[in-house]
Amino acid sequence: MPDRVDEEKRATLRRFAALGAATPFVGSLRDDGDDERRSDARDAIVGYVGATPGAHFSKLRDDLKLGTGETQHHLKRLLSDGVVESRRDGDYRRFFPANRFSPFEQTALGYLRRRTPRGMLIELLRTPEATGTDLAASLDVSRATVSNYAKQLEAANLLSRENGYAVESPETVITLLLRYADSFGEDAATFAAEADSLIRFDP
Repeated sequence: MPDRVDEEKRATLRRFAALGAATPFVGSLRDDGDDERRSDARDAIVGYVGATPGAHFSKLRDDLKLGTGETQHHLKRLLSDGVVESRRDGDYRRFFPANRFSPFEQTALGYLRRRTPRGMLIELLRTPEATGTDLAASLDVSRATVSNYAKQLEAANLLSRENGYAVESPETVITLLLRYADSFGEDAATFAAEADSLIRFDP
């Protein structure tokens, strides 16, 4: 009787592998004697990174139900062959499709993958006049937490604190939120739905 966990893993790999297989250069990675399972795992990583840019190692490994060594092996090959690239983000290393995002976009994606900074940016896009106290109440975090992340976002050129709080390059941040909403949290999906309704509004 097939192991249910193993079946779930195979289904997950195949779903993302279908995305990864369409990526240029991936097919050329199959000439090293890999069997079908290993090829599926590599294609799945490529597909996952394309659908979830900025994901860190542990999330990628866990979402694809891969082992640590297996994930490291395939990522090393993909990095070496220039299919994916990575960026250090504090304690994390985040992965992106190669040559798709600017350094600013990579930084933005990294912060959008963190619940509180993402919530702050979304709330400020909705309500530009929101204060630190407003953000803390909306996100159910302390005022000190908001202040700490605001400093980080300012250092990353994602936020201005010259006159209250203001999102820098809001068009870029909105584009990333809308394009990858399903890979962020529920707050991003809600924001995307709201933005979609505004775009379609025709008085």
